[in-house]
Amino acid sequence: MAIINSVIVPAYKEKLNIKPLTTRLFAALGNDASKTTELIFVDDNSQDGSVEEVEALQKQGYNVKIIVRTTERGLSSAVMRGFHDAEGEYLLCMDADLQHPPESVPDMFDNLRNHPFVLGTRYAPGVGIDKDWPLYRRVISSTARMMARPLTTASDPMSGFFGLQKKYLLDPSAKDIDTQGFKIALELLAKLPLPADQPIGEIPFSFGVRTEGESKLSGKVIVQYLEQLRELYVYKFGANNLLLFLAFWIILALYVVYQLFCLVF
Repeated sequence: MAIINSVIVPAYKEKLNIKPLTTRLFAALGNDASKTTELIFVDDNSQDGSVEEVEALQKQGYNVKIIVRTTERGLSSAVMRGFHDAEGEYLLCMDADLQHPPESVPDMFDNLRNHPFVLGTRYAPGVGIDKDWPLYRRVISSTARMMARPLTTASDPMSGFFGLQKKYLLDPSAKDIDTQGFKIALELLAKLPLPADQPIGEIPFSFGVRTEGESKLSGKVIVQYLEQLRELYVYKFGANNLLLFLAFWIILALYVVYQLFCLVF
């Protein structure tokens, strides 16, 4: 059967998460959807046994493959490599660390039939972030989301759990996609020729803590995100409106200080 759905998972030293993600994903899809869905890990040359883990799963009958990159690095470029190599008409990106529940993937693909872009959101009524998620991560996530607010109406543009119809990625007007940016979903939301009359689909999911492997968050990653925001503000509002951008940051900084005060006291 022809591949219709493609799940892309950027990975670096995620061997311990490959098998549980694969088995949970295909179990959630069920027999019919499993036959038309491929799972692609895009690995940045981990050399940790990830390749052998995928090969073992292939022998068990899972439609999974791994692309090992030796000359490129980075989360966003890995996602875009997977998207362009994918066979499916409907593309989905998720993290390898199981913080994005594989059980939500069927709902994501179902919604992609009616929406050009679908986002897994942690900010919906009744949805919570795991109580063990560190306080500083909550503050960083909330701040990053606020900083992206002028660029998109999406409730959670920082989410790495998202999907799109491939035709928008292949559209000739889809250009200037920066694969070095920290948050590729935000990049695509801001630059793809998505139809204005069709809303972004949003699927609530509960965000858990990583069980295996190490977090990729670092000071360098935060700086990359700030640089990405500056570029996207110029792209959307023009270089002459950078003062607007700076004013927004000042207001946001005051908001963050207030939130930290409330959390501590």
